[in-house]
Amino acid sequence: QVQLVESGGGLVQTAGSLRLSCTVSGRPVTWYSIGWFRQAPGKEREFVADMGRSGATYHRDSVKGRFTISRDNAKNTVDLQMSSLKPEDTAIYYCAATARTWYGRTKVPRDYDYWGQGTQVTVSS
Repeated sequence: QVQLVESGGGLVQTAGSLRLSCTVSGRPVTWYSIGWFRQAPGKEREFVADMGRSGATYHRDSVKGRFTISRDNAKNTVDLQMSSLKPEDTAIYYCAATARTWYGRTKVPRDYDYWGQGTQVTVSS
């Protein structure tokens, strides 16, 4: 059984940076495509970025150039480096895993089988 734990959230000012980490335990991170999602109050959970088992990455348009997803096989983690943060980035951020895809671009929450508990990111204006 694989488990996911997010860390690194917090309160930051507009234009600041945060680095979120998703630690995978129970299986090698390379066995899974890992996605980052976020959910703001009153809104649906939305895709942010993912890395396929192949190592290919994909980011939603609104975060391209600001967010970068990366994987550390030795640490069994997938990180989300977030820069130039905006108030509209405020949300609970979740990481999720699926072994059902190879190249990634898995943007639908129901296509993931495992989820972390989430970490809060708040960007103040």
